[in-house]
Amino acid sequence: MALEHTLSIIKPDAVAKRAIGEILATFEQAGLSVVATKMKRLTRAEAEAFYAVHADRPFYAPLVEFMLSGPVVISVLAGENAVMHHRQLMGATDPTAAAPGTIRARFASNTRENAVHGSDSVENAQNEIAFFFAQTELCH
Repeated sequence: MALEHTLSIIKPDAVAKRAIGEILATFEQAGLSVVATKMKRLTRAEAEAFYAVHADRPFYAPLVEFMLSGPVVISVLAGENAVMHHRQLMGATDPTAAAPGTIRARFASNTRENAVHGSDSVENAQNEIAFFFAQTELCH
């Protein structure tokens, strides 16, 4: 097993549902450590750049608008196999297909308003963490 870092974003829908504490507690109770966190409203430039990999997909513009609709909570989580562990805790993108007890099964409304974002690989985690945090902001 490898100690890893992953990026987690609690999206505007889950923030509006006042689920921040429950979601962060889920990560911690599952053995992941929060080593950095902040709440902010993304700028249009940030949202467009962060999701640029999807710019040619039909869901890109609606996703950017959704991410601008309210504040988000951005965290760096650390732990053994953190990327995959976090993704298991999140559940399937479609909340109707998410396993019971996962974050998306509990808090998501649909495939866009799906409560959380998580890095999908160690490499992407490193890039996504660097997008939002300086190394000096990570507290191990």
